[in-house]
Amino acid sequence: MVFIKVEEELQNACPNLKLGILQCSVLVQATSLDLLAEIQKGIKGLQANYKVENISQRQVIQASRKAYKACGKDPARYRLSAEALLRRVIQGKGLYQINNVVDALNLVSIKTGYSIGGYNPDKIKGQISLGIGKEAEPYEGIGRGALNIANLPVLRDETGAFGTPTSDSLRTSISNEATKFLMVFYDFDGQGELKEALDLSVVLLDDHCGGEDFEIAIY
Repeated sequence: MVFIKVEEELQNACPNLKLGILQCSVLVQATSLDLLAEIQKGIKGLQANYKVENISQRQVIQASRKAYKACGKDPARYRLSAEALLRRVIQGKGLYQINNVVDALNLVSIKTGYSIGGYNPDKIKGQISLGIGKEAEPYEGIGRGALNIANLPVLRDETGAFGTPTSDSLRTSISNEATKFLMVFYDFDGQGELKEALDLSVVLLDDHCGGEDFEIAIY
């Protein structure tokens, strides 16, 4: 099971931080009509219950925004991935369709409010740590190019930074050849419902992504 070491600097800034970890094997392919229907159902439910201006009032997102400020990053300029996705769907822009695995992750994110990292663990080298980004630290975000990750919570391996709650990296992204999947859930005040979010992920990955050999941890 993957273990993520939380660096002291981040632990001091976010003392109540908890992580949810899920790893499994998957079959990456085009998103099925059944999963697309689940996504549309989830979007309609959110559109009926939220407006853009009250997204940040969701407990999980509010705690995440406070964590960004504690680390020295403006959450309005570098939006958390969950907040950015929720803004899209509530504005009627829908979700990007990538593949079944990434689309399942995005559905969990909008339903729970968690920003979730999704990675191919076969592309991760050595021990994983979670710290705070440094000035000029290199990082290429998916669809974003070079990203300024200074003062963001950052996942690193022995090669360098590969994940943030704002944008995952191209280096460890889930492409068609991936056979394993790692999800990292960020609960910055430790008061969220990580178990429920992990359980939902298992159901979706099992039903729509050929998910097997699930390993789950909260710490």
